This record gives sequence, structure tokens and C-alpha cells, in this order.
Amino acid sequence: MYTQALNAAETQPETRSAEDAAMAARFQARIDAEQRIEPNDAMPEAYRRTLIRQISQHAHSEIVGMLPEGNWITRAPSLRRKAALLAKVQDEGGHGLYLYAAAETLGVAREALVEQLLRGEAKYSSIFNYPTLTWADIGVIGWLVDGAAIMNQIPLCRCSYGPYARAMIRICKEESFHQRQGFEIMLTLCRGSAAQKAMAQDALDRWWWPVLMMFGPPDPESRHGQQSSAWKIKRFSNDELRQKFIDATVPQAQFLGLAIPDPELRFDPAAGHWRTGPIDWAEFEAVLAGHGPCNRERLAARRRAHEEGAWVRDAARAHAEKQRRAKDLAA
Repeated sequence: MYTQALNAAETQPETRSAEDAAMAARFQARIDAEQRIEPNDAMPEAYRRTLIRQISQHAHSEIVGMLPEGNWITRAPSLRRKAALLAKVQDEGGHGLYLYAAAETLGVAREALVEQLLRGEAKYSSIFNYPTLTWADIGVIGWLVDGAAIMNQIPLCRCSYGPYARAMIRICKEESFHQRQGFEIMLTLCRGSAAQKAMAQDALDRWWWPVLMMFGPPDPESRHGQQSSAWKIKRFSNDELRQKFIDATVPQAQFLGLAIPDPELRFDPAAGHWRTGPIDWAEFEAVLAGHGPCNRERLAARRRAHEEGAWVRDAARAHAEKQRRAKDLAA
């Protein structure tokens, strides 16, 4: 079947360009009509590439995101906290699994995506390149990092690509639990001793600005945002999601009795929004370029885990081959 294309007459560039334009118009009409795109449907190559990039980065972020919290499982302050944190880290591994599976429906091998990450060619969320110095950091990650993730991911449940949208439904339900778990940790600290509340404030001071950067660069500087919105992969722009997160989070910090580390923070009554000071985008670019506090540490940990897990993958392949041979013999 693969040689059939060799027998086809070559299409002239002008004809191919017209056919591509017609296909793109039909595809956009489906998108505008809110029809879900499924793996076997015709789609522009640029749409497929955009989805592979976004879904794989999302999957990588879930897997790398296990590292800052996994570091605290044995040091959590009680058995209850250990069990809850262990369950959360396990959930994040599952999220990566769902997302790699969704990416595979676009014709890319999971192994290829993982290799891109291990070689340092693929991106993951900038937020996971910051260290977790105290137990309060685990609370802030649940409250703010997972809160920002939810703000980003709930609209993805209506993404135009079916497998991605369906994967996000379960992921968002679990992320919602993670966010409540983090807020409960922060509430406990803020209602504890003065030292515990100071620890909570210190964690907020260190994580606030990196969390705001999670939503991506400002809209005018977003390279993919406009096209992703036209294809309904994204439903809101970076700045819109960032503003929604700020408006939801500032009252939560006030309830906890914590101060947002922004001297320019103010409420704009005319717009009904909280306004923040400028974000240091130079820091964001540095982290993306691999110069964050933990970039090298995170990739080294992933490479080590991949190497040490080789025997598990080999065993799984051997078992699958054994099962296949047994099935062939039975037939």
C-alpha cells in the first residue's frame, strides 16, 4: 500500500496550492461550527503540528512536575500529608500518560516525544524549574500552580481536538482536588504559629511572579496564540487567563491573611479587575532558555529515571511479545 503513491501522477504546485486552500477553508468551517476534530479526520499539517507541540509540552510538564513535590513525600509533616502528596504525585504521572496517549493519536510516537524532552529539545512549563525549599512551597504549588493550571485547562475541555478535550475532563477534576489540597495546607499554616505563617508568606513571595508567567508571554508577543484561538485549541488569550487568575487569587490571599508581593497591586473599580505591576519577562525568557534555578537538575533527574527504568520497559516488551506468540499459537 505504501508504494501506491509512487504510481500517482505528480500534482502541479498551483493545483496543490488550490487544493490545500480549499481543504483549509472546509476545515475552518468545521471549527467555526464547533465540530470536534477526530484522529481520522482531514486536518491541516500545521494544526497537527501545533497540537503535537502543545499536548507534548503539557505531558512533559506533568511528568517533570512530579519532581518538586516528590522531593517532599518522605519529609511531609504527617502520615496524612504523606499519603495525600503521594496520591497527588501519582495523579500527575497519570496525567502525563493520558496526554502522551492523546498525542499519539496524531501520528507521533511517545518514545520520540520522550527523547525530545531528554535531549533538551522539548519545552515544559517554566514553573517547574523553581525549587521547593520548605513545606509551604508544597501548599503554594497546590494553591497557585495547580490553580493556574486549572484556569488554563478548563477551557481545554472544549478544545476542537477530541482526544485532547476528553483527556482534559478527568485531568481538570483531579487538578481541582490538588488545588483544594494546597489551599488547605496554606490555611493550616496561616492559622498556626507565627513561624508557620511567615513560612507561608515567604513561599508566596517566591512563587507569585513565576506563577503569573505560567500563562505565557503577553498577547502581542505570543507566537502561536492567534492561530490557536482561530482553530479553537485555545479559548482565551494568555492575558485574559492571567487576569482571571489574578482576580480569583487575590481575595483568597486576603482570606489567608497573606500579602501579595506586589507594591503596585490595586483594584480598578471601573474595570472590576485587580491590576498588578510589571512582570519580569527577562526572567521568564532565561528560564525557558535553560537558565532557571533547577533546569539542569530537572533534566538530569528525568534522564536518570529513564535510564534506571529501562529494565521495566524491556520486561514489558518481552511480556507483550510472549503474549503475542501465545495468541498466535492458540490460533
